[in-house]
Amino acid sequence: MNKTARKVAIVTGSATGVGAAAALMLAQRGCNVVINYTKSEQEAQATQKECAAAGAETLVFQGDIGEDSVCRGMAQAAFDKWGRLDYLINNAAKTKFNPYEDLDGLSADDFLGIYRVNVVGAYQMVRAVAPFMRQGGRGSIVNNSSIGGITGIASSMAYAASKAALNMMTQSLSLVLGPEIRINAIAPGAIQTRWLQGGMTPEQYQQFLVAAADMVPLKMVPTAEQIAEALVWFLEGASAVTGEVLMVDAGLHCGRLPPTSSSKAKWDK
Repeated sequence: MNKTARKVAIVTGSATGVGAAAALMLAQRGCNVVINYTKSEQEAQATQKECAAAGAETLVFQGDIGEDSVCRGMAQAAFDKWGRLDYLINNAAKTKFNPYEDLDGLSADDFLGIYRVNVVGAYQMVRAVAPFMRQGGRGSIVNNSSIGGITGIASSMAYAASKAALNMMTQSLSLVLGPEIRINAIAPGAIQTRWLQGGMTPEQYQQFLVAAADMVPLKMVPTAEQIAEALVWFLEGASAVTGEVLMVDAGLHCGRLPPTSSSKAKWDK
């Protein structure tokens, strides 16, 4: 094993969507990348090819991060291949789309299954990579959370609760991972990905994009690439920041002006 000069990143859940966009962005910025997937093998291989075309060495690792052995095996495999481990993006997540008023639509097993990946899995990945990052003297971790963990509004109550737990865990872990390792989280709102489409018909999805864009100051629903920008920024920049949760929601958290407030037209004059 020879230690590579290129930094090494693990991105969980990186076959599609935000994870794939982040993996490619890191490859383009000179990192070698571990691409992790659970079921989407063809998509993972496609992401691997894109990263390789960008000049990165890659490792495709199949496994469910809800299993501790998978987390430890992934970290060890990356270190064995490249002799270092610098970055982790905890992107893998699970949900169940369920209307909030349908309290019978979520079972105890639903809650436990979602927590198993979104909270326990993220924790296990942090625990697995920390010794290798400390050995290298420096590391950075970013958890991909959700604005639902702040507002309580998401694809389901179980998902929102799991992301609230992830936010708090990010803060707790910052107290013990420093000074060598920084850990932060981002909290996206709606994102234009297959994940969101999975809970809607094509017509519903298009209607949602229009309505969601109208609700926010930036009048947009971010793409996977735009969310990946924030993830990568926390890895490579923000050297004095740890334990932070950054809302990346096109301004959704800012709310809306009431009808009686000053109109935008007055500011444009």
